[in-house]
Amino acid sequence: MPPLRTALLQSSGRPGAVSENLAALDAAAARAAEAGARLLVSPELFLTGYAIGDAVPTLAEPADGPGAREVAAIAVRHGLAVLYGYPERDGDRIHNSAQLFGPDGTPLANYRKTHLFGSFEEKWFTPGDVPVVQAELDGVRIGLLICYDVEFPENVRAHALAGTELLLVPTALMHPFTFVAEAVVPVRAFESQLYVAYANRAGLEGEFDFTGLSCLAGPDGTARVRAGRGEELLVGEVDPGLLSASRAVNPYLRDRVPGLYGSLA
Repeated sequence: MPPLRTALLQSSGRPGAVSENLAALDAAAARAAEAGARLLVSPELFLTGYAIGDAVPTLAEPADGPGAREVAAIAVRHGLAVLYGYPERDGDRIHNSAQLFGPDGTPLANYRKTHLFGSFEEKWFTPGDVPVVQAELDGVRIGLLICYDVEFPENVRAHALAGTELLLVPTALMHPFTFVAEAVVPVRAFESQLYVAYANRAGLEGEFDFTGLSCLAGPDGTARVRAGRGEELLVGEVDPGLLSASRAVNPYLRDRVPGLYGSLA
């Protein structure tokens, strides 16, 4: 199976300006497609911006809302799958969500963040209750988490046990937590033997100062590609052959003793 070329958009877009963020996503998709990517991953809440405060209820939309239709059109126009973050309205509840559209515009997966971070998220969002959401793209099994979720090893291990090969993590990591991007994410990839595409925001946005440092971490525990602190489009390869070889020589999943771990639940 050939590698899945994956692009990561590191950008904060413009808070509150959905049309401008969609235009930025469209431009990034064009560049990613030109580079041969089959998948583009954008940051947490990229559709609306993260630092939108009291505008959350106004900007939230359902999973099949106008923003979703625009993202689906972007995927079709450039012939690649697109993952984007957005505030999802479901009745009276709002979730911090990420949705994946296939290259033909088909919705492949929608995930609601299960571990909310900080007072802003806890005020506006309801946590999701489905820990493992997956899709298939070009023969690769893809899983979804959002930002803080990946900092819990249980979340990533659950994906590994469910067969996830590439974990997409749209992110809004801020200072002073640079060690998460630099150290925690590659360790998660190694200890659960999968790829992690960690797409962060960058720069100042309201009260938040985002760290950048997006990466595609491999099962060998290294960042196969790594961004700096500014806006950037990364392109890296997810190689199923390398993953199979790595799992053969790093048998964490095989050598687990689940009967000893009951107290962890």
